[in-house]
Amino acid sequence: MSKTANINVRVDPEFKARVENLYSKFGMSVTDAINIFLHVSLIEGGLPFEVRQPRYSAETEAAMEEARAIANGSIPAKKYSSAGEMISDVLKEDTVNA
Repeated sequence: MSKTANINVRVDPEFKARVENLYSKFGMSVTDAINIFLHVSLIEGGLPFEVRQPRYSAETEAAMEEARAIANGSIPAKKYSSAGEMISDVLKEDTVNA
């Protein structure tokens, strides 16, 4: 009789490589990490962390939506000719929003 059983998981190859790189820094494999996760799940009697949707303030939600719109080209990004000009604009926005 075998001393182990297989669990097959399909993940994106780039994601897998990133996870392997992370766990190798701890001297363990992804299999080791999964075994630890499963053992802790049994100890905890469920997932060893809370599962919930993140909650952000309305201001943070608006900023994330603006960043998405800039990234996909829906709205143009602000451009500055110098760091001083950018800082001045940010400080002006802070004064208006205060």
